[in-house]
Order: sequence, then C-alpha cells, then structure tokens
Amino acid sequence: MAQVVSLRHFCYTRSLMKILSRSGLPVIILLACGAVFSQETLDSRIRSEVTRFKGKVSLYAKNLDSGQTYSLNGDERVRTASTIKIAVMIEAFARVAEGRAKWTDELVLTKAARYGGSGILPELSDGLRLTLQDCLRLMMLLSDNTATNMVLDYLTTDAVNERMNSLGFKATRIMRRVGGGGESKEGKLGDNLKRFGLGATTPHEMVQIMEELDRGEIVNKDASKQMIELMKREQARYSIGRSMPNGRWRASTARSMRCAVASQFSTRSRARSPWRLQSMRCLRWFGRSTTPDIC
Repeated sequence: MAQVVSLRHFCYTRSLMKILSRSGLPVIILLACGAVFSQETLDSRIRSEVTRFKGKVSLYAKNLDSGQTYSLNGDERVRTASTIKIAVMIEAFARVAEGRAKWTDELVLTKAARYGGSGILPELSDGLRLTLQDCLRLMMLLSDNTATNMVLDYLTTDAVNERMNSLGFKATRIMRRVGGGGESKEGKLGDNLKRFGLGATTPHEMVQIMEELDRGEIVNKDASKQMIELMKREQARYSIGRSMPNGRWRASTARSMRCAVASQFSTRSRARSPWRLQSMRCLRWFGRSTTPDIC
C-alpha cells in the first residue's frame, strides 16, 4: 500500500481510523486537529500501523503552514492507477490556455476507445459526439475510462509526459491508454509497462502536484482553481471519502469544520481497497492507497 497525504496539521486519531477501517483498509490517518505530535511520535505511530499490513507502504506528508514534512518511502516510485488522470487533466488545461485546443473541440466515441470499469460511456452508442470539456469532466467526475482514452487519443500520452517534465515533475509519467495501446515513449522503456501499468509517480511528487494546484501555480491561477473545483465535484464517495463528505463534518475533538473535498478515485482489479487522492479545503488532505502486484 502507498498513502500520499498533505495537510495543515499532523494528528493521528484512532476514532476516525475505526470509521475508515470499515472499508477493509488497514488505515493510517493524518488529520487536522489541535494536537500536534513530534516527528518521533508520528513516526512511531505510523510504523506501528504499517507493521500490521502485508504489503509495501509508501507515505509522504507535509504541513502546508510550517513546511514540516514526514516521509516513509516517500520518494519511491509506485503505480498510479487512475490518479494519473490528474496529469491528463493538467495537459488539457494547459493546451487550452495556450490556444492549441478548445473546450468545444469535438471527440467521437468509438469501439477502440471503449474500456470497462468505471464510467458511463461504455454503455452508450458508438458515434456519440462529445466536447473535449465533456470528456474531461467525465474523466474526473466519474473516473470514466473510456472518456480518458478519448482525451488521450486527442492529447497523446507523450504530450502528457512532456507537460509533467516541463513542470519539473520527473517521476510522474503515463505509460499507456487505459486498458492498453497508445504506449508513451516512457512506457516503451525497459519493463515500465509491466512494472507500473497505467502510470507511475512518487508519494512526494504527487503531494507537490496537489500543493502547486492549491497555490495556483500550475498553468495559471485561474486554471489551477478550475482544476481543484472540478475535483471537488468528483462523484465517488467510497472508503475514505465517505467519512469526509462535503459540507459540515464533526471532528473527534467535537469541533465542527466545513470541508470541501476535491478527489480522484480509482479501483483496480484484485485490489483490496479503492485508491483515493483527496484535497480538503479545511484539512488540506491528499491521499492515495494501493496494493502491490496489481494492474
């Protein structure tokens, strides 16, 4: 398992862990609350939970106010599954901002683009015409795999990787379309396809991407804001997300806070739990979980 988090304050709460563990996850939780643990205490508590899990754990956390960080294999490259769709989204917004694409550009649903799993487009008829904006929204709101392939056929996987490289993200790469085909140059290198499947990143770099979006530094301030707002409208509210809904959420400290959740959800074959990458306005929490040897 790998878990990526970024937040305003470090706090470990067993009460919320019990809530999240209903999903079947061996849960490690970091939340915003009054108490702040020392680095040593935080490390010991996390490692105590990690030892119970039969798999590899990678984690990176950052306090966005103080700059304090915590890492457990945080710079180790891991599989992304559908969280790589954030990189695809960034390329689309950048292309439009540069005037090399329009949100009204038309994409056509074809048999070649179809892929099952999450999303609604596999249920619709070939020949359906959608705008680039509509496909992007389906990709991010429903994690629609067919919509993702339609967007990738328009942008290309290599363009997504070139964008990540130009932004200084050296570890985050898409290897292919969802389900196969459209391999990027990176995907053709060595055993990358077998090792990473759809894409690769590190917990550290994924936190950096989300932090820069939060700061308005990716593409431009307005585009960054639109991307965060788009992720707030993501539809899946399973596992970790179901205990952190939009609106008012009551913390274990009995303080109520208003949280706007921005997330990217993913499930993978043979995975014991969903992946989720979340940004919460009140907690500034970004998370992603995986299991090894999957996809």
